[in-house]
Formats: sequence, C-alpha cells, structure tokens
Amino acid sequence: MERRQFIKASVIGGATLIGVSSGAFLFIDNVDKKQLTMNEALKNIDALLLNNLTTVGEWSLFQIFSHCAQSVEYSLTGFPEHKSQFFKSTVGALAFAAFASKGKMTHGLDEVIPGADVIHPSDNVAAAIARLKTSFVDFMAFEGDLAPHFAYGQLTKTEYEQAHVMHLYNHFQEIVLSEVRANY
Repeated sequence: MERRQFIKASVIGGATLIGVSSGAFLFIDNVDKKQLTMNEALKNIDALLLNNLTTVGEWSLFQIFSHCAQSVEYSLTGFPEHKSQFFKSTVGALAFAAFASKGKMTHGLDEVIPGADVIHPSDNVAAAIARLKTSFVDFMAFEGDLAPHFAYGQLTKTEYEQAHVMHLYNHFQEIVLSEVRANY
C-alpha cells in the first residue's frame, strides 16, 4: 500500500472510530471530576474491601486490580508498546479529551496493555490490591518525567491521575457484590 493510501485509510478509519465511539459515549453520565483523584480512589478501594466481591466480566478480581496497577506503573517506567505518533496525536488525544470532559472512560474491559506481561488469574486478590495501592502511592510521590501513554501520548501528572482513576472506575463496572449463602 502506498503511503498516501495508508494515510487516507488511517484518517477514514480514525474518523469512523471516533464517530462510533462518540455515539456510545453520549450515554455516559457526567461525574464530579473533583473526585477523580487517587486519594478518593484509595478510599473507594478500601470501601469495596468491606464486601464480598466477584466479577461479571472475563477477568478475575486479581487480573483487574493487577492490570490497573500495571497501567500506573508503566506511566512511571514507560509502556512496552505504543500506538503510532499519528494515532496518539489524533484519535488518542481526542479520546482522552472526551473522557476527561465527561469524567468517565469506556474501553474494552478485557483488553490488555499492548506488550504488557500477561496477568494470569489468581486467587490472591489481596496481593493485587496491595500492588494497586502501592502503585497509586508511588505515582503520587513521583517527581520525575512521566512516560507518554501508549495511546493518549504525553499527559500532565494531573491528566494521568485522572486517566488512572477513570480507568479503575471503568473496571469497577464489572465488580459486583457476590451472594453469601449460608450452609444449613
């Protein structure tokens, strides 16, 4: 494929993706963006832990919390793979702007971070939650340059914090209270 055809196909594909995703995006309610902080997320994680939880999606609780921690860790150390610079400066930037304006993110909840280590299911949910909490604390204390996001490109620390919390809350949509049944 010639470069010109490739660029044309990319632009058309990106426009289609934006059109399709923005149609679904309209159904996302606005949230209080002041609550999109890691400190608030840590409180919500602690509140969740008071309950007996399960998931309704493809991933286990261990995978969900580990995946969210992995994303935070990569923002400090660098993501293993990136979308093209063209993607990050167009579709990625538009997607982040749309999510940030609504205060909510939507993405495939079983999509791994490109190039990331595979997270196998485990029953050690406490370890995954501890990893997530540590990643948040490390992020908040971090004073260096943050790595570019693999899809959104360069984000400020405030934008990254918002992205990480929206990401976690998007995954919370698949976490539910499980029924505890008494054995009689």
